[in-house]
Amino acid sequence: MSIFNNMNITATALTAQRLRMDVISSNMANVDTTRGKYVNGKWQPYTRKEVVLEPMSNSFSSFLQAASGSSVGNGVKVAKIVEDQTPYKLVYDPENPDADADGYVQMPNVDPLKEMVDLMSATRSYEANVTVFNSNKAMLMKALEIGK
Repeated sequence: MSIFNNMNITATALTAQRLRMDVISSNMANVDTTRGKYVNGKWQPYTRKEVVLEPMSNSFSSFLQAASGSSVGNGVKVAKIVEDQTPYKLVYDPENPDADADGYVQMPNVDPLKEMVDLMSATRSYEANVTVFNSNKAMLMKALEIGK
């Protein structure tokens, strides 16, 4: 195990949380977008996206370390970005050009409250990982001072 292994693990978490914040920002920016994608000659509203994370442990050495009980993990990676399957919201607005024959407009399935909670979670996780990174850096600096 490298002395920089802890920093590498923390860096993967920082990257993953930053991507989560970017996706949440995209969701919030498109909360009222009724023309998100063009499918089969018809516009559909923006669909909320979510980030799926998974541990980085696909190598043989990680399985060997886990079997011997000395594994601390290899970090985290983004497995994929998926679209939320929650149905779109229907809002009665007959004046809207995207309204159907009954006057209803399909609105994105983005809930601003849920997005803000997810954003707070991602931000706090990012901040915690920055603290871990800085603590690890301080410990390595103290270790270098021992040799003086």
